[in-house]
Amino acid sequence: MQGLRRSLGSDPDGHPYVPRRKSGEDPYRLSPDVRCDWSRFLQLAERALPLGPAGLPELEQALSLVRGKPFGGAPLPWAEPHQQEMITRIIDVAHTVATYRTSTGTHHDLSAARQAVATGLDVDDTAQLLYRDWLRIEHMAGNRHGLHVAVTRVQQVNRALDCDPEPETEHLIHALLHPGNQP
Repeated sequence: MQGLRRSLGSDPDGHPYVPRRKSGEDPYRLSPDVRCDWSRFLQLAERALPLGPAGLPELEQALSLVRGKPFGGAPLPWAEPHQQEMITRIIDVAHTVATYRTSTGTHHDLSAARQAVATGLDVDDTAQLLYRDWLRIEHMAGNRHGLHVAVTRVQQVNRALDCDPEPETEHLIHALLHPGNQP
């Protein structure tokens, strides 16, 4: 605990981020001033989601805190349920941002939509919902090459998992690759 106390240091008032226990029976704890990106992500997302498109700045700020898969590729057993919850919420926020950013109107921004999808896919590269968002983005942008890249990637993921794409994904791919069809 001394090493952890030294590593984390003290707050601006000189109080250690790992306070000393008053007795041997007291549990170890962190200062309430110790925060993590996940707490901030939740705070931003929970405040922004009910606002609809007006919450986009906070949703995008929440996604900017995401740096890959939570707990990495091989979490310890205690972290697995937390990891799954985090992945689900991040994908939900990424999809929401992509949806708002691909809608017509003042919030339309395909680059921001792509960034949201890329962030979500960095967290879970099997998220078919985000692949469908990506396919729509490239179609809307008139980026036929980008559309084929997205199709190839989702197909590679499904081959690696030895499963078929979700029916919604198959239908969307078919509709987008055949001229005259709209998603």
